[in-house]
Amino acid sequence: MKFQLKKIPEQVIVITGATSGIGLTTARKAAQRGAKLVLVARNEDALRQLTFELAKRGNEAIHVVADVGIEEDVRKVAQAAIDRFGGFDTWVNNAGVSIFGRTEDIAMEDQRRLFQTNFWGVVHGSLVAARHLKQRGGAIINIGSEVSDHALPLQGMYSASKHAVKGFTDSLRLELEAEKAPVAVTLIKPAALDTMFVEHAKNYMEVEPRLPPPVYAPGIAADAILYAAENFKRDIFVGGAARLASSTAYYVPRTMDSYMKRFLFRQQKTRVPARDRNQNSLHQPGPDLLERQGLPGPIFESSLYTSAAIHPRIVTAVMFGVGLVLAAWWRGRPQQAPG
Repeated sequence: MKFQLKKIPEQVIVITGATSGIGLTTARKAAQRGAKLVLVARNEDALRQLTFELAKRGNEAIHVVADVGIEEDVRKVAQAAIDRFGGFDTWVNNAGVSIFGRTEDIAMEDQRRLFQTNFWGVVHGSLVAARHLKQRGGAIINIGSEVSDHALPLQGMYSASKHAVKGFTDSLRLELEAEKAPVAVTLIKPAALDTMFVEHAKNYMEVEPRLPPPVYAPGIAADAILYAAENFKRDIFVGGAARLASSTAYYVPRTMDSYMKRFLFRQQKTRVPARDRNQNSLHQPGPDLLERQGLPGPIFESSLYTSAAIHPRIVTAVMFGVGLVLAAWWRGRPQQAPG
């Protein structure tokens, strides 16, 4: 592509699901770097608090209460960005939710609601963004998942929605590139993250759910999103575990199936009795303004794999430096006398 994406301080960025997890972390990081923000979520109180928080720090931000599963709501988001800032440069489709339980046990109403948010929300946002960005250039960033490339038991409909997001995103990218539209389209595929994912999910199991390890910090995903806002990148895996799972599922799918059957059922279950099933964010907003749930167990605060993906020159330079040090050590080591 021949056009340049703007640097973050020059951008207006729309973020859906902005009051929790990845969206909240990304919003705060983007604000720290000087971006103007259009914050989108269903929770009006949380949006107001976040907008006020950023304004106190000198950042320009507006908020729009919207359900991304409703096309008209998404159009209102775009119009609000145009009315306030004259448009936008990056649109991040981040809003999403999950359901834990065996697929045959889950009410069809809940399955459809999940798809309305996870898939149709991405479709609505991407198409509205594409129409605008064709005129001025910019980026569409869709949040998929490591399960865009394989599936998890006990999160079947979530896996299906993220497969659908990948198919839609890849197709949209091809169509925009074929017409030489100045729009970069990136799919972000995170591994398990310490966000409010479990807290917001609806649970049909008899015990509380949990995320299978390894689990990473949401800041890694936020850094990948902001990198994609400035740089052309087809897709970015967040966490080396996401890349490994994708490759394993592609090259040895039956091995991956065997691993899933053996480990992933129990790895997604705790021993804590399930709370009230109505405590979730599937159909209505839940508690927000938390980036992380504070999941038990180790949390990886960085990912060498993702750092290499978004900072290849830095990693190459570091590896080159390490090579020079090793070479100098090798040359300077004591030599054994022959014989």
